[in-house]
Amino acid sequence: MTSCVEKYGNKVESFITRIFGQVGNYVSTKPRQTIVLSFLLTAICGAGFARWTTENRAEKLWVPQDTIAEIETRIYESYFGSSSRFNTIIIQADTARDNVLTRERLEAAIKMHLEIETNKATVEGDDYTLLDLCTSGGSCVSRFDGVCRCLVSSILRQWNYDLATFQNDTDFMTTLNAYGSKEDLTAVLGNPVFDDDSGTLLSAQAFTLSYFLDDRTAEAGSDEKGTDADPINEGWEKDVFLATVESVPSNFTSLSVDYLAGRSFSDEFGSAISGDLFLVQVAYVVVFLFLGANLGRIIPGPESRWTMSLAALFMVGLSTGAGFGLSSAFGLFFGPVHSLLPFILLGIGVDDAFVIVNAFDRERSGSRKGESNDDLAKRGARALARAGASITVTSFTDLVAFAISASSSLPALASFCAYASVGIVFLWIFASTFFTASLVLDERRQRDNRRECLCWLTRKKGGLEEDDENEGEGEGNNGKFHEGNVSLYFRNVHAPTILSRFGKVVVCLFFSALLGLGIWGALNLSVENTERAFIPSGSYLTDYINAADKYYPSSGIDLDFIFEGSSSIYEKRVALSELDTRLSGKSSQPPYIAEPTSERTYRNVMAGLRNYLTSQGTAAIGGATLGADNWPTSESDFVSTIKAYASITGPGAVYFQDVSYSDDGIQIDAIRVQSSYVALTKTKNNGYVIDDAVKQIDAMDETRELISSWGDELPTAYPYSQNFIGIEGFKIIRYELFFNVALALVAVAVIVLVTVASPVTAFLITINVAFCIVEILGFMYFLDIAIDSVSVINIVLSVGLSIDYSAHIGHSFMTKGGDNKDRRVLEALSDIGAAVLSGAATTFLAVVVLLFSSSYVFATLSKQFALTVGFGVIHGLVLLPVLLSLVGPKAFETAEMPRGISKVDKKVGDDHDLALEHDA
Repeated sequence: MTSCVEKYGNKVESFITRIFGQVGNYVSTKPRQTIVLSFLLTAICGAGFARWTTENRAEKLWVPQDTIAEIETRIYESYFGSSSRFNTIIIQADTARDNVLTRERLEAAIKMHLEIETNKATVEGDDYTLLDLCTSGGSCVSRFDGVCRCLVSSILRQWNYDLATFQNDTDFMTTLNAYGSKEDLTAVLGNPVFDDDSGTLLSAQAFTLSYFLDDRTAEAGSDEKGTDADPINEGWEKDVFLATVESVPSNFTSLSVDYLAGRSFSDEFGSAISGDLFLVQVAYVVVFLFLGANLGRIIPGPESRWTMSLAALFMVGLSTGAGFGLSSAFGLFFGPVHSLLPFILLGIGVDDAFVIVNAFDRERSGSRKGESNDDLAKRGARALARAGASITVTSFTDLVAFAISASSSLPALASFCAYASVGIVFLWIFASTFFTASLVLDERRQRDNRRECLCWLTRKKGGLEEDDENEGEGEGNNGKFHEGNVSLYFRNVHAPTILSRFGKVVVCLFFSALLGLGIWGALNLSVENTERAFIPSGSYLTDYINAADKYYPSSGIDLDFIFEGSSSIYEKRVALSELDTRLSGKSSQPPYIAEPTSERTYRNVMAGLRNYLTSQGTAAIGGATLGADNWPTSESDFVSTIKAYASITGPGAVYFQDVSYSDDGIQIDAIRVQSSYVALTKTKNNGYVIDDAVKQIDAMDETRELISSWGDELPTAYPYSQNFIGIEGFKIIRYELFFNVALALVAVAVIVLVTVASPVTAFLITINVAFCIVEILGFMYFLDIAIDSVSVINIVLSVGLSIDYSAHIGHSFMTKGGDNKDRRVLEALSDIGAAVLSGAATTFLAVVVLLFSSSYVFATLSKQFALTVGFGVIHGLVLLPVLLSLVGPKAFETAEMPRGISKVDKKVGDDHDLALEHDA
């Protein structure tokens, strides 16, 4: 007796088959009109490109919006504006480990600086120098004009960055020792050597020279364009800063430099991506060649299908164009990782192409030359009815897997998955219409003995009449379909091997061990800051980072403490000036704040003012009366005193940027105390030093806790670091990964249940895919792929792609009749296995090309795709068939009964001829 579930399954299967049969009949009857309508639909959707928007800002891509860090950033920028662009040079001797603090080398460094200071960059017809672009801030010892009003950081300030001043200094080392304390010098010098007795600086291997430029992205309208573009500063960095430092080997031969410009990362990352676009093009060519070689015969002629290989690529192109256009119309932004989408759609599309072609071939019951257009239309209808349910299952499961992640709190992931969902819908539509119509026209071409691609030319000799005399793959001497070599492999070798008693035991043990390894690796998988990995090998940025690690190993990311309220700042002036006591002793454990012992790790305008008032009084800064605590006696006097002290020409010019005043200038809105974290890095097993995301998260969270613990003892305070926005992303990305994968698997299970219409088969497919994802995560650990912004997207892709391999097999199993589950599995593998394997092989070959990529994005994509294809295909073609043979459910009522006998039939010997038997 048929159960309710089985009745439901039969109805669903009959409904899908009927609908696709009707679609197939229309498409096959009117193929040219269908192709025209496909292009028209793409053009209509392409109108959405009028609303095309891009987004390249990391804080708008990889960070949940309206986080605490964003609030802190808005507060900071309301007082102190956007952070400055940073350009820095690590200056070393031309000979490794030599002393860089020699007269010759310091003089060469000042000359190099003078080129950077005075050279001009022309941007859009206007000339700019460093003095036009720099962030204001006193940076010299005894001058306040010229470059000394710019924020420039280096030991060269001891000579006001002036060559004559340095040349007239007869005891430059004494001048250099006056830079500050031993701690101050240690913070700015690489591997300094001090006299053991006097503590006097003797030598060093490196020092830094850093320039800060005002951010001008707002002037360029970059916020509205969704980019960080700053064309004026970028032009100066290219034409002046980078041009000068790149000339060091020839113009300043006593020096060696490593350097970082504000534009460096985008330049180097962009060049790596651009260079690897050639590999993407090669991948498409590989896919085209493999499709052409496997959809039909390799040599153009009868049975060849190079035109269909091209049609498959056109199908992907139409889906990409229509999907991108409609997504833009919905207001979705296009980000950097979205450029991977055509590659993703290619992997899914070729799978559908193989399934449809396989069904079309299997529905042929006679010779092509005897088929009329009506016969081909009927064959097309039967083929799409046969393949439609299968591609619908995979398309809808892919769609749901991506649509679930479109709700992610990470904007880049949400937009990417939304784009992918729309693209998959169009891929499903165009596979059923455009590709099927092209296939019908190609069948007419073969029937009429016309040439490949040049289909208006007819061959003068050869053709189907001659080919029919020779039995081969696809069509034999009776004109009927015969299984190809791959299908025969599944029938004669693969299925009998894994379905034997011994084979089932081995399969279960092997996949149990594989799952165990996957679980262990997945549990050890960690979130990592892989920003360094985006830098291509051989880049000057790698040299700079290595030099920074070598000479400044304890130097970490910047940290500012923002204190608000003029009255509160005045009332708690003593506590503010002694803030260093609250920050000491926190370098070895969270919050990992560097010891406040040098100007590099602690700069407090209140402490500076206190020291100045103690030693110099107020005579030179307004003459305000001081009270018993040595501070001005009123808030108004305090404001005027700090204003004079921290002015661009005042004795505290270094603090010029650290105080924000009200619009009328009579109150202080906020002050900032600049601090720093220690180096939040770790060394991996391979010896590479990377930023430690876990430490960064702990540092950020504990810094906020530290501020909360101050309570009313200090003014209202907030922490700020440029890195906090990215660290907020690290906090959530692991959760996002596992939550979205789990949610996608649940949703996929529901969709598979609805479309396959069998609870048992749906459960087995879902479990199979879940095992596959766990193993992919586990082997990511073994391949040293961390959880980051790139891998999290690829894992979502893995959910979608790995479903395809299992869903095709599971659905095909349900369409094979009989009581022998082993035989039904064998028939399913023989029917769809070749198409699944060919689709997987096509994707894998394209991925192999990208394994040679030098960019982190494509290299990671290729590795994860290889894992997805590898694990997906062995789970779909090995594990799932065994599970179905053990606990598979009954077939649909419309299922095909097997013909002939096979090795899995108990009464047949191993030496039986296992070729599929057809009626004459």
